[in-house]
Amino acid sequence: MEVCRATAFSWTHTISTSTSLHVSLSPSKWETKRLTVWCASDQTQKANQMTVSVTGATGFIGRRLVQRLHADNHSVHVLTRSRTKAELIFPVKDFPGIVIAEEPEWKDSIQGSTGVVNLAGMPISTRWTAEVKKEIKQSRIKVTSKVINIINDLPDAVRPSVLVSATAVGYYGTNETRAFDEQSPSGNDYLAEVCREWEGTALKVNKDVRLALIRIGVVLGKEGGALAKMIPLFMVFAGGPLGSGKQWFSWIHLDDVVNLIYEALTNPSYKGVINGTAPNPVRFMEMCQHLGNVLGRPSWLPVPDFALKAVLGEGAAVVLDGQRVLPLKAQELGFSFKYSYIKDALKSIMT
Repeated sequence: MEVCRATAFSWTHTISTSTSLHVSLSPSKWETKRLTVWCASDQTQKANQMTVSVTGATGFIGRRLVQRLHADNHSVHVLTRSRTKAELIFPVKDFPGIVIAEEPEWKDSIQGSTGVVNLAGMPISTRWTAEVKKEIKQSRIKVTSKVINIINDLPDAVRPSVLVSATAVGYYGTNETRAFDEQSPSGNDYLAEVCREWEGTALKVNKDVRLALIRIGVVLGKEGGALAKMIPLFMVFAGGPLGSGKQWFSWIHLDDVVNLIYEALTNPSYKGVINGTAPNPVRFMEMCQHLGNVLGRPSWLPVPDFALKAVLGEGAAVVLDGQRVLPLKAQELGFSFKYSYIKDALKSIMT
């Protein structure tokens, strides 16, 4: 804009907490001078914007993560095997600018991304046949391997700087008395084997890419996961402990695991293995008591082992066995859990 007959002055005025306006004029009587304006907030915002490619974006955790990234004005690339499904979940009217890429387009999407989040994998809470067990493992290994190969083959200038790859607390095996942290060794059961191979594949990423491996516990949210399957049972007065109820339940609220992944994307201190569990795991019986209280339903009727095994077969081990997993690394890094106690987490979800 043009300023006429201006006397010399220099003025800085704060418009908001993140925006400043600076005006500088040289002294010259009766001359027209051009006013230059810099908007610091616009420059800062652009500098902080990320482009994030996400596998498993249509899943329970992935949906919430994409919503969070989009709400914060980051560019999101949804890496999917089904464009139709992804477009239904992320309609363009609600997610303007989102990029949906099927497998042949993954390389173009990952190229130039700031970071990649790898959440893909077939759900494990189902009856395990030999074929299903093979698919549970391969669904994780194949996608992770594809992502790693794409990242490693990219030129340095367009290679993502960070990879946040999901894994699971199943890595540790099960135990009723022992506590596990990030330094604990792996177990020797099927899920531990899956997690070892899953993580081993991710570890092949280029050494210049910061890698955060999030070993996720049971994620609590109303829209999916274990809780969505338990709530209907409680509502018809059939809820209660599965098996003995003494097994450990290492959980995390959906909001907290999304925040943890988000922090791992943006904070260079987040690298290596990080347990994605709340600081206060509980016995399964206690979790059921709190859920019953929140729902106003009894939680005393246990579901016997044989009934669950009849439905899930070998997959029943996911809920009949357990492990007490502690998020020591996240706490050392100063991560702030929104929900540290199961009672508060369930109350926030159900009310």
